[in-house]
Amino acid sequence: MLEKEFKYYLEHQNDLVKEYDGKYLVIVGDQIIGAFDSTIDAYNKAKQEYEPGTFLIQRCSAGNADYTQTFYSRVSF
Repeated sequence: MLEKEFKYYLEHQNDLVKEYDGKYLVIVGDQIIGAFDSTIDAYNKAKQEYEPGTFLIQRCSAGNADYTQTFYSRVSF
């Protein structure tokens, strides 16, 4: 789900950062639908025209910090 949109973001990330650094992008297919200051603004605009689950909201920034999570556990085996 939304693999095409995420792949588009990754392939164009460097160029997108130059134009939209720090913004939240709404991506449908291989198109940027809009750039917003918050996820709420991005979602509210996107849901006016698209069904939830058919668009990706991605914070635009350099590196992978905005799409990677690390979880730590104290459990040892």
